[in-house]
Amino acid sequence: MNTPTTSQGQITEDPLAHVEVVIIGTGFAGLGMAAQLKRNGRESFVALERAHDVGGTWRDNTYPGAACDVPSHLYSFSFRPNPDWSRMFSPGPEIQQYLRDTAREEGLLPHIRFGADVEDARWDADAQLWRVRTSSGVFTGRHLVTGTGHLADESLPPIPGLDGFTGQVFHSARWNGEVPLEGKRVGIVGSGATAIQVIPELAKIASELVVFQRSAPYVIPRPDRAYSEIEKRTFRRDPESMATHRSEIFWMLENSYAQRRAVPQYLAQAKALARKHLANQVEDEALRAKLTPDYEIGCKRVLISDLFYPALQRDNVTLEASALDRVEGEKVFSADGNAYEVDVLIFCTGFEVTEPPYAALVRDAEGLSLADHWAEGMEAFASTTVAGFPNLFIINGPNTGLGHNSIVYIIEAQIDYILGALAWSEAHGNRVVDVPAEAQARYVDELHERSQGTVWLSDGCRSWYVDERSGRLTIVWPEFAHEFRYRNGTFDPTPYTTAELAAPA
Repeated sequence: MNTPTTSQGQITEDPLAHVEVVIIGTGFAGLGMAAQLKRNGRESFVALERAHDVGGTWRDNTYPGAACDVPSHLYSFSFRPNPDWSRMFSPGPEIQQYLRDTAREEGLLPHIRFGADVEDARWDADAQLWRVRTSSGVFTGRHLVTGTGHLADESLPPIPGLDGFTGQVFHSARWNGEVPLEGKRVGIVGSGATAIQVIPELAKIASELVVFQRSAPYVIPRPDRAYSEIEKRTFRRDPESMATHRSEIFWMLENSYAQRRAVPQYLAQAKALARKHLANQVEDEALRAKLTPDYEIGCKRVLISDLFYPALQRDNVTLEASALDRVEGEKVFSADGNAYEVDVLIFCTGFEVTEPPYAALVRDAEGLSLADHWAEGMEAFASTTVAGFPNLFIINGPNTGLGHNSIVYIIEAQIDYILGALAWSEAHGNRVVDVPAEAQARYVDELHERSQGTVWLSDGCRSWYVDERSGRLTIVWPEFAHEFRYRNGTFDPTPYTTAELAAPA
């Protein structure tokens, strides 16, 4: 709490109420930032977490079958290698435990304020610091780092009649374990990355399972396997072998970027792999036709699963190859006019990505929010700082997502950038770091040019990677991952305006 009490009942101010750095979120981004601050001898920071545990996405997504689709040894911090990953693709609870261990072993728990839901964050131009109002009190910091990520707030489509549904409804990111699903008639809305993990699990227990598929995903084989005890022992005894393994995975995934650049040879190879997987697992021609995408591969997230197609062929599973259109009591209707009676509706419909809710809470000195500035789409200089928002750093924000590699690699590059900015500011009399709008515009325009010719902007491609308001690619980094680190992993003060930073009141 921001105002703890002593044993005598006296109210005392939180020792972390006024710090150098305020961090929002304790997922990979927030914990990574906090850990590197501490490792660099910077103790004046607080991490604000609205929930009561760390983990972000991996704390919230507890649905059956939850697992990562990036290999574990790359989907983890390079400065905290884990020799004991159980599998090539680790299940969600194992990743969540890794993040809990990170918070504890890096000494971050005393710096975290749980149950501190951010309600407003505003730049105070006079004091030259950020004032962050939370449900647990007010915190101030010279610098503000948002680490809320792309997958923090669930998206629910506006379905007519949903409020009158007579059964149970919830989103996969807010899994309701108290709702019994065995023997129930269940409707799954969506067929994306979450749905293809949930569907095989629910198909085992539901009496009937209806899958509402708005568009068919590309699915490729999942090369998963357990790590042997010999491999784990080798990793523990020889950390360098883990680094080598991580590097091999990274460059293997980097090679797949050519598909996103729409190089014909690599596109053909990728489509051939997905089509062969579909043909091998689905014999029925009618079902196979429903599961064949009608857009370029890579436009939307390419999914990996060996269980999804077999689950759809169970006797108790129906693939409805159109979106959920409306609800009338216990009946649900597809866009194609088909009706089904279900007891439970589970939405696997993704997250608020192009218009993240946190953007409405972060305000400049005049009170305008990031959402106001981003009315035509998210943008940031070096994908990290925003013109008009001094000393604000956004991790996992505009143009940081990847369609082919690990987001943790991008997060670490941004952390290095921020550490450089903090060091530069301190070395120059604690000056404010504020990027000119012109520099930001040049950077954003350059990324827009680089994104031309990619599958994300190909004809007929509609995905959450592209902001419908501007038609621009605002989520994904349109280059190799290593190019992001090369361009945005080291702070360069040249483009920034500076001003003396006054001592806090």
